[in-house]
Amino acid sequence: MVEIKTVFVTGGSGYIGSHCVLSLLEAGYDVVAIDNFANSVGKEQTAASLDRVRRITGKEITFYNCDLLDIKQLDGIFDKHTFDCVIHFAAVKSVGESMKQPLMYYKNNIIGAMNLLEVMASHGCYQLVFSSSCTVYGNPSFLPITESHPIGNVTNVYGRTKYFIEEILRDVVNSEQKWNIVSLRYFNPVGAHSSGLIGEDPTTNFSNLMPYIAQVALGKKPALSIYGGDYATPDGTGIRDYVHVMDLAEGHVAALKKLQSKHAHLQVYNLGSGQGTSVLDFVKTFEKVTGVKIPYTIEARRYGDIESMYANCDFAKDDLGWTAKYTLEDMCKDFWKWQTMNPNGYKSNDTASMNGKTDGHGH
Repeated sequence: MVEIKTVFVTGGSGYIGSHCVLSLLEAGYDVVAIDNFANSVGKEQTAASLDRVRRITGKEITFYNCDLLDIKQLDGIFDKHTFDCVIHFAAVKSVGESMKQPLMYYKNNIIGAMNLLEVMASHGCYQLVFSSSCTVYGNPSFLPITESHPIGNVTNVYGRTKYFIEEILRDVVNSEQKWNIVSLRYFNPVGAHSSGLIGEDPTTNFSNLMPYIAQVALGKKPALSIYGGDYATPDGTGIRDYVHVMDLAEGHVAALKKLQSKHAHLQVYNLGSGQGTSVLDFVKTFEKVTGVKIPYTIEARRYGDIESMYANCDFAKDDLGWTAKYTLEDMCKDFWKWQTMNPNGYKSNDTASMNGKTDGHGH
C-alpha cells in the first residue's frame, strides 16, 4: 500500500482541474497546484477559480504560476515539497485551434508532459493520474467504446497529443517498474459545482457546446451554430457522451484510491455517462431546465468532427467503483446556475457571486 497524502495538480485552475482540486480537498488530500493561465483566469500568484475553491472547502491550496515548459521552475517546486502523486491536467485543448497551430500543441502538450515525467522520476515520485481524452479512439469502429477499442487513428492534432503521451507513458512504465499510472479517457465534461461558484470560463472562443449555448441564452450571441445536420443519427446532429464535471472529479479521487491499493503499472479507464445524446437533444434539455429558448442554425460539418461517440464505462464501475451519478438535467441546471451567478465568468463581481452563500456540498 502506498499512502497518498500530498497531490501535485498541473493545470489546477482550469475547468476540470479546479473541480478536481475541490474533490481532492473534500476527500482529505493536501493539494499543491500549478497553472500558467493559458486556459484559465488568474494573476501572477493567484488563480480566481482556486480562490473560490478555498472559500467552498475552507481549506488551503498551495499555488504556483508555472509553465511545464519551464523545467527549472518545475524542478524547484519539487525540491520544496514531497509529492505522493501527480494529477496531470495541463494542456492546450481546442480541437479546432490544434488543427491551425499543430506545433504549438505538440510543444506544449508533449514536451510539457515529458518535462513533468523527468522531474517526477528525479524526485522519486512514480504515481500519476493522466488526463487523457476519448479523442484517442478516433472514428469509432464500434459503439459503445470500451477501453480495448483501437487507439491512434486520431482525427485531430489535440487528440494526437493525448495519444502520443499515452504511448510515452506505456514506454516509461515498461522501462521502469516503479511507475504506477492511471490514464483517464474523458468523454465530454459539462456542468459546474452545485454552489454556482466555480464552472467553465473559456478564455478562447467558445468551441464547447455548453458555454456556447449559455452565451446565446444570456443574449451575448444571436444563435447557436450546430455543425452538421446530415449525420446518420436520429435527428441528423452529432451524438456525444456528456458527463458532469463533478462526476469526473470523483473519478480522479477513485483513481488515487486505486493507485494506493494496487500497483497496476498502467491502467486505462473511460469516464463518461455511458449515454449518447445528440446536440439537438442537449439543446432541448437545456431549454426545458432553464425555460430559455435557444435559437440555432445548422451549419456545414467541421473538418475532424465525428458522427457518434459514447462510452462503455463498465470497467471503471467494476474496477474503480466509479459511476456517473448526475443526469443531463443536473448538468444543465448546475451550469446555468454558475453562468447566471457569474455572467462574465470569473471576471464577474466577486461579491455578487458570494451573496448566495454555500455550504460547499454537491446535490
